Amino acid sequence: MSATQTQTHGPHSLAFRVMRLCKPSFHVDPPLRIDPFDLLAGEDFSDDPSSASLFRRHVSSADAVDSDLSYRNRFLLNHPTDPIGLSGLLLLPQSFGAIYLGETFCSYISVNNSSTSEVRDVTIKAEIQTERQRILLLDTSKSPVESIRTGGRYDFIVEHDVKELGAHTLVCSALYNDADGERKYLPQFFKFVVANPLSVRTKVRVVKETTFLEACIENHTKANLFMDQVDFEPAKQWSAVRLQNEDSTEDPPTSGLSGLIPKPPVIIRSGGGIHNYLYKLNPSADVSGQTKFQGSNILGKFQITWRTNLGEPGRLQTQQILGAPVSRKEINMRVVEVPAVIHLNRPFPAYLNLTNQTDRQLGPFEVSLSQDESQMEKPVGINGLQTLMLPRIEAFGSNDFQLNLIASKLGVQKISGITALDTREKKTYELVPEMEIFVESG
Repeated sequence: MSATQTQTHGPHSLAFRVMRLCKPSFHVDPPLRIDPFDLLAGEDFSDDPSSASLFRRHVSSADAVDSDLSYRNRFLLNHPTDPIGLSGLLLLPQSFGAIYLGETFCSYISVNNSSTSEVRDVTIKAEIQTERQRILLLDTSKSPVESIRTGGRYDFIVEHDVKELGAHTLVCSALYNDADGERKYLPQFFKFVVANPLSVRTKVRVVKETTFLEACIENHTKANLFMDQVDFEPAKQWSAVRLQNEDSTEDPPTSGLSGLIPKPPVIIRSGGGIHNYLYKLNPSADVSGQTKFQGSNILGKFQITWRTNLGEPGRLQTQQILGAPVSRKEINMRVVEVPAVIHLNRPFPAYLNLTNQTDRQLGPFEVSLSQDESQMEKPVGINGLQTLMLPRIEAFGSNDFQLNLIASKLGVQKISGITALDTREKKTYELVPEMEIFVESG
C-alpha cells in the first residue's frame, strides 16, 4: 500500500508497516510439464539413440514400458485435473489487491522501532478517512504502550466494513517520547480506492394492476461471485414474489433430506458475468388506506450477499428502486359485484364502491349515467331513477352503494358511463375501470 509520512521535529524512531489480510489464492502451474529426468540429463539426451538405449537398461521393466524419453508425451493429459493447472498449493497475496464495496477491510499494522534507543509512552491511533466521514479503528490514549525497545515492534489488527465508494485513507499516527524525552508525533497515510463489485440494473413493467420488476446483476470483479442471497424487500405498500423457471428448481428425490441439503448458490462469473431476477409486485392489502392512496412510486430495495472463491463474504444494499410515477385520482369508483346471470331487458342490481383518495372530506355526490351524443343508446343503463344521491365521504373513506341496471343488448357488454358529480366542488368523476358482463336472452 502506498504511504506518505509527515516529518515533524527531525527523523522519527518509529515507522508504520501495513499489510492487508485476505485469503490466499490457488497456485496455478504452467500447463507445460517437465520430466524429472530433465534435471539429470541435458536437453539433447533423448536425441542420441545410444544414450537413450543405455538409460533404458538401468530402469526397471515396469518403468521401461511407460518410459518415453521423447517429448511427445509431455502434452498428454493423464489426469482430469491436468488442464486446470491447480497444484494443490495456496499462494499468499503478493500485492495489496483490489478492495470492493461491501467487503470487510482487514489490515495487519506493525509499529517498528528502527532507532538505536527505546521509545516510551506510545499512543497509537488508526482511522479510516473518506469523503464523508472519519471512522476510528484503534485508540490507545487511555492505555498507552509503555515502551517499544530497539528493534522491537507493536502489532495490531484493524477491521472496517467498507460502505463507501472512492478514495479511502488509512491514517496511522503515533505520539511518543524519544530517548531525549522529547514528545514527537508521527502520522502516516496509506491510500486505497474502493471499487464497485457489481451493478444492479432494473426494469419495471406494469401490466394492468400488476407490476413486474426485473433485476440484472453484473459481476465487475476478477473472481466468481457465489450469490448467497438476492432478496427484494418491497416497500410497505407492496408485496413481492420472485418468479422462477420451474425447470430450475431441483428437489432431492427423498423428501426426508429436502430440508437438510442446501440449494447451490447462483454463480455469477468473473469479468462481466450476469444473472437476471424477476419479481411480481402487487399492492399490499395490509396497509392503511392513507398509505395506499398516497401515490408513492417507491418499490423497495435489494439485499445482496455473496462469497468469493475462498469464502470471503460481501454484502450490499441498493438504493430505493423507483417505479413509474403513480397518478391517483381524488375519487375512485368501481363495480364490486354483479349477478352471475344477467338476462336481456331484465333489471339487475350492481354493487359499486366510491372511495375518497384524498386527505380531505368530499361530497355530497350525484351518481348518474352520462349522456354523450356519440353514445345515446348505451347497452347497459340505469333502471328507474336516473340520479342517486350519496352523502359526503370522509378523508380516505369509502361508501358502498347499489344501482339498478338493465341491459338492452345481448352478448358481451360493458358497464360504462356511470359518473359521480361532487355537488360542492362541481367535479365529475367517471367509473374506472370498465366492467364487462355477459347478457343472455330472457
